[in-house]
This record gives sequence, C-alpha cells and structure tokens, in this order.
Amino acid sequence: MRVYIPATIAMLRELDANGEFRARSGTAFALTPGLREAYASGSDEELEYAALLDAARASLRLINAEEKGEPRRAVVSADVDNVTLRADLDAAVVRLDGPVVLSQIAAIHVDAAEAADAVAAAAAVIDAADLGDEDAEFTLGDAEDHELAWYAPQELPFLLELM
Repeated sequence: MRVYIPATIAMLRELDANGEFRARSGTAFALTPGLREAYASGSDEELEYAALLDAARASLRLINAEEKGEPRRAVVSADVDNVTLRADLDAAVVRLDGPVVLSQIAAIHVDAAEAADAVAAAAAVIDAADLGDEDAEFTLGDAEDHELAWYAPQELPFLLELM
C-alpha cells in the first residue's frame, strides 16, 4: 500500500544518515476504504493526492513541535505491506508497524524555499486552525497554496545539500 508519511527536514536528514525512516507515532496517511467513502467521487489518483495533502498538514504539526525546525513541509511516499487502518483517528490515517527503509520509498515531497514564510506562519497556528479559528485557517490556506516539489529517493542527499 502506498502511504504518505508526514516529516520534517530534520527527519529527512535522519533518513539520509540512517537509511531508514520512522513515522512519528507510526502515523501515516493512505487511500483507505474510509477515505474512498468520504468522497462522493474521485479517481484513485485524486484520492491519493488528498491523502498526501493530509500528510502535508500533519507535517505542519511536526514543524510546530520542533524547537528549531526548518519551515518546510515534507512528506515521504512509501510502499509498505503491513499497515493498520485507524479510521477512529481520521478516514485516511494508518499506523505503520515499524521503520520504512530507503528501498521502500517511492518519492519525497518538500516545499520550495519560497514557501518557508507561509509554512512558518501556518505551523504557528495549526492548533488554532484545528479548533476552528477562521484567521488561522486562512493562514493555513496560504501555506497550502504552495505545491510540494517531488524528488526521487536517490536525490535526497542533493536536496539536503541545497537547504
């Protein structure tokens, strides 16, 4: 199953150094039966993109939790065999049972440098947006207007070098 794992730049540095990646609390997002039910229509590609966007939003929570986090959303796309559906948390949430190794990673998605200010502002208000604050939701939208860039796993060292 293709999963989308929220990450930070610091987590990508760990992946580069260790050759494996551990999702925080084992949490990832995927095209699950629950996500398919949540949408009246949409192709698999569109629903996979919705799961990726959920992971990108979760990346904001990780950035907010880091003391000196780099303000760029990151999502690791990986193909894994063993996941547990967690519809009790959200329609697209799955739980991974262990680390993901580099050979399982299909792509890495990261914000471009010009998104940094919007991402930093969104990370600072993510909790307020979750609680329904309209101004915070507007700030979150500014960050989500930036598309994540796509990188092949073998490009990770070069990506990190440019940061």
